[in-house]
Amino acid sequence: MLARDFIADSLYNPHYGYFSKQATILSSTEPFDFPSLKSSHDFSKKVAQTYAVEDAGPRPSHGRQLWHTPTELFKPWYGSAIAQCLTADYMLKYFPYEDFIIYEVGAGNGTLARNILDFLRDDYPDIYDRTSYRIIEISPQLAKLQAEQVKKEHSNVSIMNKDILHWDTPDLSPCYFIATEVIDNFPHDIIRYRTEDLQPAQCVVTVDGDGTYTELYEPITDPLITRFLAYRKALNQRPLALSRGLTSTTWRRFRQILPFAPNLTPPEFIPTHLLLFLETLRKNFPQHRLLLSDFSSLPDTIPGYNAPVVQTRYLGTTIPCKNYLLQPGYFDIFFPTNFERLSEMYGLIMGQSQGSQALDIRSSPIGGSEQRLASDFFSARGRSDSGPTLTPKGKAARIGAPLCSIFTHKEFLSRYANVEATTLQNGENPMLEFYQNVKFLF
Repeated sequence: MLARDFIADSLYNPHYGYFSKQATILSSTEPFDFPSLKSSHDFSKKVAQTYAVEDAGPRPSHGRQLWHTPTELFKPWYGSAIAQCLTADYMLKYFPYEDFIIYEVGAGNGTLARNILDFLRDDYPDIYDRTSYRIIEISPQLAKLQAEQVKKEHSNVSIMNKDILHWDTPDLSPCYFIATEVIDNFPHDIIRYRTEDLQPAQCVVTVDGDGTYTELYEPITDPLITRFLAYRKALNQRPLALSRGLTSTTWRRFRQILPFAPNLTPPEFIPTHLLLFLETLRKNFPQHRLLLSDFSSLPDTIPGYNAPVVQTRYLGTTIPCKNYLLQPGYFDIFFPTNFERLSEMYGLIMGQSQGSQALDIRSSPIGGSEQRLASDFFSARGRSDSGPTLTPKGKAARIGAPLCSIFTHKEFLSRYANVEATTLQNGENPMLEFYQNVKFLF
């Protein structure tokens, strides 16, 4: 199977997937009393104590897969900040003529939804009366937990146990989409470039009778990988694996005569499921506004460009791994996101739905540097029998102001959060100072 399918199976298989069967989100019963804590050190001790309580008792043989999110650590203030951001935009653009429709993808324990709705009910009752909160959750277990945690207090919540990438019900109303710490677990594909001619190859994962997983590389035939590379080419985004030295014909010829020179570049993990997510929004939610938050960088990643962290917990200790080709279901696999490149691709994809400029994205990704794909790529028939349509390459489509802005974690929360509520006695603020490797897109 393709690398993305192997990763998806490892994380989301309903019978043994990591999120389906193993993962548990850390959730203290009561919010932390930040003003009573002296320093960030005391806060970290409180978090460790919470871990110890939730990790107590008999453990499965493979260890309890317990992890935390900023929503849980800084509740309700983290959710209130997101609610304040969305409310300000809604009041500026739509109130009182349109309902306040919020979609959340992957709502975890339901804490963020509850905090947002509590904030609206208490601070903006007129808007709360016009609010419809819709959770899209792939996990049946989490969907049941969310119903227990949120619907008993808020009747304006609906929970749809479905994969957002399989969404097929258009909503033409203005709406907001929240995805916090969701896209880091979106499966990626792997490509490598042949050093002799810089042609890309796609990764497939095989398994033998002994259960050993192996990577094989073949010419790219997958339509989704083809589409991603075409978008990237249209945006003039340089492939991460292609150094300036490799693009030199003279240097490549010299490399060929070196003994034991590799014939493929290091692997590059490309966010193909993230592309599907953006295309789903464009097709089914044409008037959405996206609020997305996730890791922009990660430590302890496996080798490769844009590579993930692969880890598990054993006897209460987090163990990083050096490979993703491991027993499916027991390991978390999560990726960093290049927010600048994401912002460009988001603008390009959403601009197409508005008919701003036809984009030729149909040629083979291994075509010449002066070719790109034709604008009828999104036709129902897919590839034509007569082969790809080639047109001269021009500048990437960048029309008007950007559709979204990028904020650091601290910038976003400083703007929208109640900072005093999470300030400690010595003036430190863990909500602002932790998660420096996280960014927001809105």
